[in-house]
Amino acid sequence: MDAFETADQAVEHSAPSSFEANPSAETSRAAPLQPTEPDVVAPMAPQPAETSVPSAPIAEAAASRQRKLMRRLMLAGAKRLATLGIALVAVLMGLTTWDYYVTAPWTRDGRVRVQVASVASQVSGQITELSVGDNQYVHRGDVLYVIDPFDFQVALRADNAQLQQRAADLQVKQLQSDRRQHLSELATNPEQQQVYAGAAVQAKAAFEAAQQQVAQAEIDLRRTEIRSPVNGYVTNLLLRVGDFAHEGATNISVIDTDSYWIDGYFEETKLARICIGDRVEAKLMGYAQPILGHVATVTRGIGVSDAAGGTQGLPNVNPVYTWVRLAQRVPVRIAIDSVPSGIPLVSGMTATITIKDAGDAGGRTWLGRAIAAVETRLSDVLEGPPARPGCIPATTTDQATPESLPTDTATSGATPEQINPGLAPSIDASPRTGS
Repeated sequence: MDAFETADQAVEHSAPSSFEANPSAETSRAAPLQPTEPDVVAPMAPQPAETSVPSAPIAEAAASRQRKLMRRLMLAGAKRLATLGIALVAVLMGLTTWDYYVTAPWTRDGRVRVQVASVASQVSGQITELSVGDNQYVHRGDVLYVIDPFDFQVALRADNAQLQQRAADLQVKQLQSDRRQHLSELATNPEQQQVYAGAAVQAKAAFEAAQQQVAQAEIDLRRTEIRSPVNGYVTNLLLRVGDFAHEGATNISVIDTDSYWIDGYFEETKLARICIGDRVEAKLMGYAQPILGHVATVTRGIGVSDAAGGTQGLPNVNPVYTWVRLAQRVPVRIAIDSVPSGIPLVSGMTATITIKDAGDAGGRTWLGRAIAAVETRLSDVLEGPPARPGCIPATTTDQATPESLPTDTATSGATPEQINPGLAPSIDASPRTGS
C-alpha cells in the first residue's frame, strides 16, 4: 500500500507542472472525459510538417554565405595576381626602356650633310653677265656668269702676232743654219756653222715660248665664262652684274645634289651595336616617312680637349668634379639609298636615326620581332651589350671612287711653215726673181 500511495503522490505533484507547461496537452488529455458527438471526428494537424518548414531557408542562407565567401576569396586572389602581373610588366618595361635609351643604336642627334662647291674665277675682271638666280638648279658645265672678255681678246691677238714673228725668225735662221751645213769649207768655216746653228736653236726656243703664251691667252679667254663644276643648286647668291671678280676669291656657291649624306652622332656606349652595312631609318623633323640608307663609315677620331698643350708644352688636363661620366659622341656617316617623294633634302636638317640589324629584315611577324627585342634588351641589361665581331674593320681597304673635273689643255701649236707659208724656200730651190 505504501508503494501505491507514493506513486499517486508523484502523479499529483507532476500534473500541475505539465499543465502549466503545455495547456494544450492537458486539454487534449481531458477531452475524452467530455461528452462528444459520436459521428464527429476532430482532425489532427500533421506534426512532421511543422518541423520541416523552417529548415529550407536556413540551408539556403548557409549556401549563400558560402558562395559570397568564395567570391571574396577569388576576388582577393585575382587582385593579388593582377598586382603582381602589373608590377612584373612595369619592371620589364622599365628595364627595356632603360636599355633602349642607354645601349640601343639610335640617336636624335643626326644632321643632313652635303658637299658645297665654292666657285671662284681664275681670272680677274668685271662681271658683265649673270646667268643664274638664287636657289636655281644648274647642271654641270652651265655658265654661271661672264667676265668682260675684251682685255683677254686683246692679249690673245698680241700673243698671236708675237708668235707669227717668232715663227718667221725661226724659219729664216733654221734655213740659214741648214745652208751653212751644206756649204764647202771654201765658202764657210766651222765657226760660222756653229753661230748659225745656235741662232736657229735660240729662234726655236723663242717660238715655243710664244706658242705657250698664245695657249695661255686662249685659256684665259675661255675662263672668262665661269661654269658650274657640279649638278646642284646655287645658294646664298649675293653676286650682281657690275661686281669685280678677283682671281681666286669665292663669289658663288653651288650645293652638290649628288653628294647628300647623313651624319649620326652616336654615344660611344652604342657603338658596340653598330656595323658597317647595317640598314638605317632616318626621320626628319616634320616628316613621317623615313629616309632609308646604310652605315657607310665610322669616324676614327674626334677632338680631345685634354690633348691641348699648356704652358711649357705640358698636357692641360681639366679636372673632373662629377662622378657621372658623359659618353662622347662619335660621328657615323650614313649613305642615303632612297628618299620618299615630297621630302626635300636640306643640309643641316635634324634627323632621328635608328640602326636596324641585318636580322630585322627576316620573315618574322611583329610579335616575334617584339619578343626578340625584349629578349635582347633584357640580355643587354643583365650581361651588357655584346660587341658584334667584324662590324668595324681594323683597317679599311676600300678606295673611294676618284672624281675629276675637265681641265683646260693647250691645243697643238702650228708649225712655222703653217704660220708663215712660203716664207723660206728650201735650200734646193732656185732664187726667186721679182716680177
